[in-house]
Formats: sequence, structure tokens, C-alpha cells
Amino acid sequence: MALCSQLQNLSSLISPHGITTTTTKAPTRRHVVVHAAASDTTTSLQASSYEEGKLVRPKWTGETPLSRMVRALISFKPLYSILKLGARQVFISTAEKNNIPWREMTKEILESQVYKELDSIQNQSLVYPDYYLNPFHAYDEGNLTWLAAAEAEAATKSMVRRAIPTASSVEEATQIMRGNWLNAIEQHHLQHSQTSMIGDILDIGCSVGVSSRFLADKFPTANVIGLDMSPYFLAVAQHKEKSGTPRKNPIKWIHANGEDTGLPFKSFDLVSISYVFHECPARAIVNVVKEAFRFLRPGGTFAMTDNSPKSKVLQELSPVLFTLMKSTEPFLDEYYLTDMDETLREAGFVNIKSILTDPRHVTLTATVPQ
Repeated sequence: MALCSQLQNLSSLISPHGITTTTTKAPTRRHVVVHAAASDTTTSLQASSYEEGKLVRPKWTGETPLSRMVRALISFKPLYSILKLGARQVFISTAEKNNIPWREMTKEILESQVYKELDSIQNQSLVYPDYYLNPFHAYDEGNLTWLAAAEAEAATKSMVRRAIPTASSVEEATQIMRGNWLNAIEQHHLQHSQTSMIGDILDIGCSVGVSSRFLADKFPTANVIGLDMSPYFLAVAQHKEKSGTPRKNPIKWIHANGEDTGLPFKSFDLVSISYVFHECPARAIVNVVKEAFRFLRPGGTFAMTDNSPKSKVLQELSPVLFTLMKSTEPFLDEYYLTDMDETLREAGFVNIKSILTDPRHVTLTATVPQ
């Protein structure tokens, strides 16, 4: 099969310029999205259309023959080791060819005073769920390592650049991607909540705080809390926030499990979950959604952005790319097979909407009944 032959020559397919993808034309639907400014200091961009593929989800997910073959290949440990190495090379080379100084950014964090933040962040009594102890993103220790935390922001910039390949720079790609996401959240809240005021925001799975900082910039009067299960990621988030311009309302960081946060009932107006659920088994997705419903106020907004199963780009990934991706994302199939609309409805949410906010990602918003 073509998949096997490409994987046999994996090393030759990984170059300093990343891996070349192949695409095929297919009938699609289009989502028209206006690129909103990520902050008051940026200017709006022209409208663009993002295409859905003709499938419900990619053929390389679920119980399809192709998906089963990929799982079998990944389960072969010698090949899995090669795939992890290949995935890591792709992450780094894609970043550096797009002027993202991956190694320099990582070195800056690892040689900083970030380690001093750990004691004030870490919840020693937190018990990690079994799925969180799996390898993620080519790190054997998953998110529980300083290296993963130090590389997270560079990896995020690389992801943004891949999502908006037509942008002239990483900065423009960020403005488009984050601006569309923030605009979708704001418009949903304005339309479906009795008040336009967003006073309290929780960012679940905040990683090193990139999404939390965008939320704080967009809603400067709000109290923003970033929550994550990795104390190393949170230490980097706190370190970077302390190094930045002081805010009127500083972001707070909580080391906790999004499935059981311990936060008060009806205490937030907005909960945001960015690029988290594709790393979670289905049971965790359901639990996080239920927990979000519990601590959102009536009229509060739920906002999730993540890989879109209907993305034309993701449906047409080359065999090497989707195999590399699945080798670093152990629960990707469970995410793609989860009906997010139904999961939200069962938890009690209403006004459920989804829109492609870039070629790869969907932003899904919903409301707690008033």
C-alpha cells in the first residue's frame, strides 16, 4: 500500500522544510469568517472562506481500514520510535523555516529563573488521571516535563503558522487565527447572554498561558484564571506573565484537573478550552463539559476551539503527516469520534454553534440556559 511505501522512506520525506503534503480536489462547503482584530491595536483583515471536506471525519480516524493500519504501524515499537523522532523534526523544522526561533526560545526559558515559580504553582495533592501520564507530542513524560513546557510556545506559533499558510508572517497568522476565535466568542456572548459583560473567565488547559493572555487582552476588565494539569507549563505561564507589562487585573494560575476543578458553582461568565480535547479520551471530554456547565453562570458562554473533523485540509493530509500526528496524539481517534454538539446538549447547554475559524480548526460555542 501507498502508506507503507511512504513510511519505509520516512527519513527521506523529512527535510529542513518539513514534509510536503498532497491534496485532492473534492466538493466542499465554505464557511465565511470575518477576521476580527485580536486586540484594539490591530486592524481587521478581509473576509476569507474556509472549506469543509466532503466527509464527516478523515478516513484515517475511527474504525476504517486505513485507521486500523495506522494503529498497527504505531503499535510496532521500533517504528513508533522513528515516528516520534520524525514528528519532532517536523515540529522544529516547520517552526524554524517560518522564522520561529524554536531552539532560541526554548533555551531562553530553560536558562531563566522559571524554576522558582514551581513551588508557588504546584498542587502536591493533585492526582493525575491515567490518560495524562501517556506520552504526548513526542515527549515520553507528556506534559510533565520542563522541556515540553519550554518548547510549548514555539510549538504553538508553529501550529498557528501551519493553520494559516497564506499569511505573510507568524504575526499575521496569529492575528487571523486568534482574532477569528475571539470574535466568535464575543459575538456568541453578545447574542445569547442578557448582559454583554464578561467579568470572570476560566481558561481550561491553558498550557503556558498563550490563550489566557489573548483572553485577558480582549476582555481587559475581566478576571482571568488559567488552569492546567502541568505545573511546569503553569510555571512558564507565570514566569512570562511576570516578565510582561503589568495588568490591571493580573492573570491567576491554578494547578488542577479540568474534570474536577473544585471551583465554586456558578462563578464564571466564560469558560474557554483551546486545543485541549484532541488530547483527551472521550470520558474526560464529557467530564470537562459537565464541570464547565456546573461553574458557568446562567447565560454564561462555553467556547471550545480544536481540530475540525470536517476540515478539508485535515481530511486531505498526506499519509506520512497523519501517521506522524497520530503517533504523538494517543486519543485523537476518540476526539474525532465524539459528537461535541450532542455532548454539550446532554450536559444542558443550548444555542450550540460551530464555525471554522481557520482552515484546520472549529470554534464551538454554547450557552447555559438563563
